[in-house]
Amino acid sequence: MQRYFISPEQVEGEQFVIRGDDVHHIRRVMRFRPGDQLIACDGEGTDYIGELMEGTGNEVTCRILRREPSAGEPGLQVTLAQSLPKGDKWELVLQKGTELGATSFLPFTSRRTVVKWDQAKAEKRRARWERILKEAAEQSHRGRIPTVSPVTDWNGLLKAITGAELALIAYEGGGEPLSAVLARKTPSHLLLIVGPEGGWEEEEVRQAQEAGAVPVSLGARILRTETAAVAMIACAMFANGEMGGETV
Repeated sequence: MQRYFISPEQVEGEQFVIRGDDVHHIRRVMRFRPGDQLIACDGEGTDYIGELMEGTGNEVTCRILRREPSAGEPGLQVTLAQSLPKGDKWELVLQKGTELGATSFLPFTSRRTVVKWDQAKAEKRRARWERILKEAAEQSHRGRIPTVSPVTDWNGLLKAITGAELALIAYEGGGEPLSAVLARKTPSHLLLIVGPEGGWEEEEVRQAQEAGAVPVSLGARILRTETAAVAMIACAMFANGEMGGETV
């Protein structure tokens, strides 16, 4: 069943209203007609199974058939912090990370970050990122749309590490196996950190450790930055029993 996100204010008694770009998708792409059913999620953990009633202008109204808790939200909250990669790699990470259950994303710049961040284009790029998050959340039946923070610098990342319940930094130079760390600690909120295409400088890893991050290994193979990001999220979710397995 097709899924859309709405705000709680769009729920009115036994009806909800869908507005904006989703109306075009409902009418022109899905070609829904009165009587067809769809799911609307309020972004706060409740799904509304609705029956299309009517549409006027830039909105459609649906009758609520039943309410259900959103089943797609993991118990573990994961923030992925990644040194901003070039090209469309970051967009791939946003999409796949959302599908796997990440709660939020924190892009940052480090010494070997290849991308030259253009602040003048920041608003336009973030709007595109948020659209990718919304579409991925709808596709994967999430109960909430993940958030993406403004791009921060190295000091901003260190501050995030200091405030984290548990921060793990993927380090090709060595570290404990990720699964071993998660077997000892079961945080409710986890900060995962992935470096740039060119790898970390040792000084950066040292500073991250001093701020409280734990270096971890993803195995004997060297992964691309976008692969490492997806792998870390998947490993964390599996260790927490969020992917059909048992907790480690």
